[in-house]
Amino acid sequence: MRTASLVGTSVSSTSTNSRVQRQSPMRQTMRVNAALDFAELEEEVAAPKARAVRKDGLSSKEARMSRRFRAAQKSVPGRMQPQTPEQAIALMKANSNTKFVETAEVHARLNIDPKYNDQQLRATVALPKGTGKTVRIAVLCSGDNIAAAKGAGADFAGDDDLVADISGGMLDFDLLVATPDMMPKVAKLGRQLGPKGLMPNPKAGTVTTDVATTVGEFKGGKVEFRADKQGIVHVPFGKLSFAEGDLMTNLQSIVNAIDQNKPTGAKGNYWKSLYIASSMGPSVQVELSAIRQVD
Repeated sequence: MRTASLVGTSVSSTSTNSRVQRQSPMRQTMRVNAALDFAELEEEVAAPKARAVRKDGLSSKEARMSRRFRAAQKSVPGRMQPQTPEQAIALMKANSNTKFVETAEVHARLNIDPKYNDQQLRATVALPKGTGKTVRIAVLCSGDNIAAAKGAGADFAGDDDLVADISGGMLDFDLLVATPDMMPKVAKLGRQLGPKGLMPNPKAGTVTTDVATTVGEFKGGKVEFRADKQGIVHVPFGKLSFAEGDLMTNLQSIVNAIDQNKPTGAKGNYWKSLYIASSMGPSVQVELSAIRQVD
């Protein structure tokens, strides 16, 4: 009996100690919180956290850039410093140091939201000085249009035979043009053409009854452009081997085409910013009003 009572006492004391131990962290936290100085806490929150500094002194973004790109970026004005079109084109050409001829690109940020149908932008523009690139064109048509398309410079032209080739995986072309009567057959090729962005579309000018004229326009420098999900339009407007005057002419044509195809749902200031860049070089902001003043 006495032993049992001792055992019971030890068990009860053990359970009491465990309750004390379970409660002690909370009580200890309460004591610590009560002793904290709130002014010190505010200072800790307000103080910015020190970023990790690389040994070479570069930021994480700069570390992902090549030495060639960082050197070229130092020679162009910073963002929010728009240049005249002549100055921007000269800077773009001067900072090209690759082993191949780069493409000149336009990047226009517009005040539109393409998720709404009345704010979507998709159209074409004929570049007067061309693109500097050889475009391979395939034409789906029938009858006399096949000969007309080949006569205009189409690389491929045909009816059911061309449909069979494309269905089998032949995609050795950059642009596909189709006549309206061929669109039911084109619809069956959606799995092959869709992921490559080659599906003919009336807005892009690739669905037409005059195949000869259409092929001639695209061979001569007609390009398609559209706004992406962020409302930015990306368009090539030549090669850096072009003369500065030719690049200026193509740039003006693109700006005019974007203005002429302004979506009906666009409100407020249509243009946000305009940049040009080579395919491997830094971008230069262009003063939009200066482009419209160039004769």
